[in-house]
Amino acid sequence: MAYVPVPKDLTKIKTKVMLNLTKRQLISFGSGALLGVPLFFLAKPHMSVSTAALLMVLSMLPFFLLAMYERNGQPLEKILYQLIQSRFIRPKKRPYRTDNFYAAVERQTNLDKEVKAIVHQENHSTKTQPRGKKSH
Repeated sequence: MAYVPVPKDLTKIKTKVMLNLTKRQLISFGSGALLGVPLFFLAKPHMSVSTAALLMVLSMLPFFLLAMYERNGQPLEKILYQLIQSRFIRPKKRPYRTDNFYAAVERQTNLDKEVKAIVHQENHSTKTQPRGKKSH
């Protein structure tokens, strides 16, 4: 009987579309090829073949990096997004604040008591004085 190992963590398994690559990797490699190959043929008449090939490889490298690099299960674009958020967009100092449920209930209770006191006070003042007449 054949033995097939089954991984215990199924979250790391990705659906392969073609050539044992995921859809994201195919799109990244295709984008790199769409940029690099025409660049090679446009640069070849103006410089040596090795220099044009080096230019092509350097222009395709970021796309290959986006396709293949993964850290802690996250692709490079998510890592870069989080890095930009933490370094440039979010404030540097973030004070620690808690939202204690019991303190919120206590604040609400105090507000309810205050509202009842105001309503109770208005009811007494309207019962003692007739409307439209001012007391001196």
